Amino acid sequence: METPQDHYIRVGQLNTRYWVAGDQGPTVILLHGVAWSVENWLPTIPILATQHRVYALDVIGHGHTDKPLSWTYSWESLAQFIKDFMAALNVERASLVGLSMGGGIALYFTHMYPTSVEKLVLADSAGLGKEILFDFRLASVPLLGEWLTRPSRQGVARMLKTAVYDPAIVNDELVEQLYQLAILPGAQQAFLKLTRSNLTLFGPYKRYYEPILRALPSITATTLIIWGRQDRWIPVSHAQVAANGLPNARLHILDNCGHLPMYECAADFNNLLVEFLAG
Repeated sequence: METPQDHYIRVGQLNTRYWVAGDQGPTVILLHGVAWSVENWLPTIPILATQHRVYALDVIGHGHTDKPLSWTYSWESLAQFIKDFMAALNVERASLVGLSMGGGIALYFTHMYPTSVEKLVLADSAGLGKEILFDFRLASVPLLGEWLTRPSRQGVARMLKTAVYDPAIVNDELVEQLYQLAILPGAQQAFLKLTRSNLTLFGPYKRYYEPILRALPSITATTLIIWGRQDRWIPVSHAQVAANGLPNARLHILDNCGHLPMYECAADFNNLLVEFLAG
């Protein structure tokens, strides 16, 4: 399958990029990780598109979607953005698949709009605790954050290697993909705004994770949790938090896998996803 064609739609006042693939079956919406874009899902879209109508979008502040610094970038506002995206496309109900930041958005969305969610998939999800990679906390510090997040291919490669179990997976193509996103106008400023809206040097604000932890027992959507056992960005202990708190969840821990299971463990990740969404 070739790379899907870029489409753009107005979500409120925001010009929003998305991809669509597949012309039959239930709708699935893919939500990427922080500082990424629809390209996050290149290993996954062709597999899902054989049985589903698949949408992937650049979340506000990311990729080729608008990056307003006036936006709060709270979990609630990001979930509302996804709801508005669905409304703009006349999608009433869908399964949500979220990686990292996308998982946190999906959790909040499912809590806020339970009747709009068919099934929920959380891959190494944010929003489930205070432990988070120290590099992200450093980015919250004024001036230091600006210096640390200056786009460079070397910096992108270094961060990617912390995200995976096997550094050999970080090839030139992957580095270039993220570097090109990092140098887009407003990308660094939007990343810093998102970071500083949600955490400090000492970790996430309690408002970042406590509301969703309290809400977990009320989120009744059938949920699949996938986590890399060697995730250094968000610890695997957060997977157990989700599994213990969500009443209809199943958990799969992938060995020899870090924060990017759709790349490092593509076959296992895709098989779990297809089986769960079809079940």
